[in-house]
Amino acid sequence: MRGAVPKPPAVPQPLRDDDPREVAGYPLLARIGQGGMGTVYLSRTRGGQPVALKLIRAEYTRGPQGPAFRERFAREVATARRVFGYHLVPVVDHDAAAELPWLATHYVPGLPLDDALRDHGPLPVPAALRLAACAAHALAAVHTAGVIHRDVKPGNILLASDGPWLLDFGIARAAGAATITTVGRLVGTPRHMSPEHALGRTVTPASDVFTLGLVIAEAACGHHPYGRGNGLAIAARIAGTDREPPALDDVPEPLRTIAAHCLAPRPEDRPTAAETARLCEAEAATPRPLRDFTGWLPAPVAEDVRRIEAAASRPPGAGVPLAEAETVRAVPPTAPLTVRDEEWSRRVRRAP
Repeated sequence: MRGAVPKPPAVPQPLRDDDPREVAGYPLLARIGQGGMGTVYLSRTRGGQPVALKLIRAEYTRGPQGPAFRERFAREVATARRVFGYHLVPVVDHDAAAELPWLATHYVPGLPLDDALRDHGPLPVPAALRLAACAAHALAAVHTAGVIHRDVKPGNILLASDGPWLLDFGIARAAGAATITTVGRLVGTPRHMSPEHALGRTVTPASDVFTLGLVIAEAACGHHPYGRGNGLAIAARIAGTDREPPALDDVPEPLRTIAAHCLAPRPEDRPTAAETARLCEAEAATPRPLRDFTGWLPAPVAEDVRRIEAAASRPPGAGVPLAEAETVRAVPPTAPLTVRDEEWSRRVRRAP
């Protein structure tokens, strides 16, 4: 956003006095972020791999809604653990029965796309094309596992030195399962919903492809193709996209063509995620492979990523580099087996 003072990149921060120091044997080394459902901490597996551990807020597990939340959380995380693939941040451990439920994912020292767009503007076409291709590959893996992500948005895509990563399966659901809603609202982000999702109709993998189209357009031109306004106002415009299509004039080619295919009003007219990835590769007007991430980020974004990497390599307050920090010491009897090095190599994939 021009004229605004950029916020510092989302680097790991020291633990606060009221933060726990360990969860289920995982030593907490730093705070990564905080959201509506809980706080995310940097930790390590017993194999020494960095993880992002999300600890759910106590209010979700208390009162009459607590048992239903735990059941839903357990179901959703079990679904998420079926999913792994190309540039997809996997869930590697969890415990829904703990006093405070938690889940752990692979940690990626990257800058969220929404922060990059806010602070530095749209991505250059080559970078946006790489993002589109990798996010489409990641969604193809999600859909192959029978899962619908349901919350594809710039905040759930990380820009890292080794490419873009899709994350957050906190509200993903198994294809064909009952719709998961909260009281009085749909699950998801109104600004990043498909028309059928905004209208309360059946959501399919094609819904994720539509929201991918929104992300592609935003990454390439810096603003939402359905204009400004609050989330519900934008969701209403999306719901009426068959009458008023998105404004893609500011999206440079070939990304405009790719986004237009993804943003088709009818789900059956959209390409699959795998077809979208192939379309990105076909539209690339460079001999350099889209999976080559050498210097792929513009300099200001790359500098923010370097700051995050540096902070993560020596967590604030940990006293030692991450490579020498404590690893998980014990596995609670209610938790699945903590991920080992061989499973890590299988689940955290950097190539199709």
